[in-house]
Amino acid sequence: MFRTWWRDRVDYRHLVETFESHGALGRFKFMLGTGGLVMLLIAVLASIAQGDVAGPVGEVQGIVEALVAGVWTLRWWFLPWPRERESLVWIVLFDIDTTANDLLVHDRIIGVLGVVLLAAMGGYVAVFHGPRILALHVGWTVLTSVLLAALMVSGALPAEQATVGDTGADLALGLAFILVMVVVVGVILPFVQFSHWLLRRDALSDPLTGLLNRRGLDSYLPSHMRRAQHRAAYVTTLDLDRFKVVNDTFGHPFGDEVLVRTAQRLRAAADPDALIARTGGEEFVVVGFLREDAAAVGDGLRGAVETMPDLPVLITASVGVAVLEAAESYSDVTYRHLLRSSDSAMYRAKRRGGNAVVVAEQDEPVHRRPKRRHVIRRGKNAAATLPDV
Repeated sequence: MFRTWWRDRVDYRHLVETFESHGALGRFKFMLGTGGLVMLLIAVLASIAQGDVAGPVGEVQGIVEALVAGVWTLRWWFLPWPRERESLVWIVLFDIDTTANDLLVHDRIIGVLGVVLLAAMGGYVAVFHGPRILALHVGWTVLTSVLLAALMVSGALPAEQATVGDTGADLALGLAFILVMVVVVGVILPFVQFSHWLLRRDALSDPLTGLLNRRGLDSYLPSHMRRAQHRAAYVTTLDLDRFKVVNDTFGHPFGDEVLVRTAQRLRAAADPDALIARTGGEEFVVVGFLREDAAAVGDGLRGAVETMPDLPVLITASVGVAVLEAAESYSDVTYRHLLRSSDSAMYRAKRRGGNAVVVAEQDEPVHRRPKRRHVIRRGKNAAATLPDV
């Protein structure tokens, strides 16, 4: 689970769109812009608190800090929410500017306040970016804390401007400060991000099968397709045949078991990098990159369902496949078209009796087993049949 979390690439765009769909994005923009005003106020107060001790370098840094804070505020208040790359640039600029300010101040209290700002930025990173970006930010914050503690111990940041504190006390204070920051940014923030990821993952997953649900498929698909790199892709819609009869004959607990086993078989049959989702009651969608003929991909999934062992009834599926050629570019419109095409092809396979594969825009199924009566074994001497529908 933790390895999956570490490898997770947050779909930044989808996350922003989710906040926007709930009307929260405008409030977040206002809050982040207000944070810039707080940074500006801190820069002014720090300049007043240090007085003439800051020197020309400190004054220049104070001006730079105020400018960054002002631009930050205007950007968040008056421009659209930034794209992912711009968001990362702002994080880098904020971290560098805050650390430079912390190391140039002449008052340890002001320096500690600056590191607290780095921890606050970590909250933003934890929500909108992945664990690897957070790890870089946490490492940078801890490094800044270590450097600031070293300045305390060396006497460069005394307890009072006119005196140098006791070395032992300064060492103890510096170590305590480092440990506090390690707990805040190295423990609390990853815990918050992991919890956020786990809840988001749970909301995007089907609780019965553990596969993605429809919302999860829509969430992960854009980043998945961006890795296509001019490779042909496919969208497959798969629906179990006569599943209502199975439920009516054996009961819903058995039907749930069939769905769980189907999910397991699809995972085993599909490529490791394929997205697999349960999008309806007995309907599944598989999205992947073509390494063989589209018909063979569909037939592999169909065969995986048909050959499920240790069941008292033969379970089959109707499969529709739609292909995105390598020369075509991916977009949300393209995906919706592919999904409709594969769904339509799946229903064509249904009309031909099921247990078949139809590739979109082809008239004939690529695989079709002859109709057969489905035998349900109940012990050694009894049997019943499911009607063909």
